Amino acid sequence: MTDPHVKSDETSREPGRLMLLDTASMYFRAFFGVPEITAPDGTPVNAVRGLMDFISRLVDEYQPTHLVCCWDNDWRPQWRVDLIPTYKTHRVVEEVEAAPDVEEVPDPLQVQVPIILEVLDAFGITVIGADGYEADDVIGTLATDAGQPVDIVTGDRDLFQLVDDEADVRVLYIARGVGRHERVTNDWVQEKYAIDASQYADFATMRGDASDGLPGVAGVGEKTAATLLQRFGDIDGIVAAALDPDSDLGPGPRGKIKAALDYLEVAPTVVAVAREIDLDRSDLALPRTPRDATRVAELAATWGLESPTERLIGVLGA
Repeated sequence: MTDPHVKSDETSREPGRLMLLDTASMYFRAFFGVPEITAPDGTPVNAVRGLMDFISRLVDEYQPTHLVCCWDNDWRPQWRVDLIPTYKTHRVVEEVEAAPDVEEVPDPLQVQVPIILEVLDAFGITVIGADGYEADDVIGTLATDAGQPVDIVTGDRDLFQLVDDEADVRVLYIARGVGRHERVTNDWVQEKYAIDASQYADFATMRGDASDGLPGVAGVGEKTAATLLQRFGDIDGIVAAALDPDSDLGPGPRGKIKAALDYLEVAPTVVAVAREIDLDRSDLALPRTPRDATRVAELAATWGLESPTERLIGVLGA
């Protein structure tokens, strides 16, 4: 009889470590954090160079055996908007009927996104997106039951909900910069927010997030949200307490929760990252040499990427 806890021969040979990149989070950070640099033809390439150097630095430090650039095929999925119409609405430049809405992106960054995709493809670095889903959802799916340790690289706090010490899933949080990133474990989340990482999605739901157009529960900030989760476990427990006249929930929080019942019915679905998208996991290995060395050289020459290209090739082959 096969022991379900024993990995297959294929998996056990090299479980390695999987690194999942919140790609847009990283290239936005590169664009705003790296001084303006232009290619020979004048095209800005600071986001391209910055992202390549970020990958080089992270791969060199953590030595992942597998790496995926997770992509926003839909940065504002309609199913989330249907539940909360204000979701990311302030970032919409143009609403599109049968395709993802157009996001507000600086023109000098927008022209670099196709170059980023070309460079990643030439190197053979896997890019995965899913129609109707954000990169967060791709990350959530790939991080769940990965069968190996996982590092999630992001500047987005929402992904703290994926931290799982038992499964060895952590977040490399780059809000202060890739060079000053923090390793987020359950202990880190507890120290920072006084909750477990498994409670973070409910915590974020109640607190709200103006940057995502999530109103939260009026009058409930981080401290109150954490206290309620400590006492009642999750949103279902908090709502049950609010609706139970015999519970020991105080009148102030009780009134705030009851006033937000409609929001609390739908918001958890919006905030929780998807974990069960049908994705192809067959080609996640980090290449040790560029898949198309000729194309890599051509792109480096065209866009003035010789230095970051040399660094990335060196790190991959180390």
